[in-house]
Amino acid sequence: MGARPVAALVSLAVPRKLAGVWTSRFYDGLLALANAHKTALAGGDLSESPIPLADIVLVGSVPAGKALLRSGARPGEVVYVTGTLGGSAAGLARLAEMGEPPAGSAKRRRIPRATSISGGDERLALHLYPQPRIAQGLWLRRRGIASAAIDLSDGLSIDITHLCEESGVAAEIDAALLPIHPAATLEQALHGGEDYELLFTAPASARVPKAIAGVPVTRIGRILKRGGKRASVTLNRAEGARPLHPAGWQHFA
Repeated sequence: MGARPVAALVSLAVPRKLAGVWTSRFYDGLLALANAHKTALAGGDLSESPIPLADIVLVGSVPAGKALLRSGARPGEVVYVTGTLGGSAAGLARLAEMGEPPAGSAKRRRIPRATSISGGDERLALHLYPQPRIAQGLWLRRRGIASAAIDLSDGLSIDITHLCEESGVAAEIDAALLPIHPAATLEQALHGGEDYELLFTAPASARVPKAIAGVPVTRIGRILKRGGKRASVTLNRAEGARPLHPAGWQHFA
């Protein structure tokens, strides 16, 4: 975390009948995002597969000893997130609804092409066109404010668990403080994933701004000492506190 992207390598595997139009659309979207962050497409390959698959490797650089790792959080520090949570999960749920057949019909609906699918619906845009928080990560690294950081690609509940495990700490999250996207539920904000926001920790004395490079920053909890019967992550709600078990995307589950 905190690295500047330098180059991307992309390998695609698609059905033969999709190799033309689908591949062209995929690269249009990829290159638009890469160009926005001055990242070159350095190579890759194309092969055939029963279903579309994409393998993307991003190479970057960071000054020696300055990377933001998952392992630097300490008891007494504050937990922050950028942006809003749950919007991508809400968009995925909306896509699923669009693909469901009408009542009494066995015919599946045809989902429109990705170039026009958002149609002004922010939920779909958040899911289909995620924006990496490159500027925010670089800002935190340059100023030395964050002690640890991770991107929320798999879901808040599992990603903060990863951070706690690597740092040897516990965490307490306040549900009332979570910046939940207006279209999302609490469960989507906690477990949905693919928001690609940043979760980071900082000392309580640190002056963390309310926004970084135009993206809001919200305090959502604190880091605690690990040990005893305390859960790795606790969620505080109006009805009381309970362990927040990781329920996002688990790569090897």
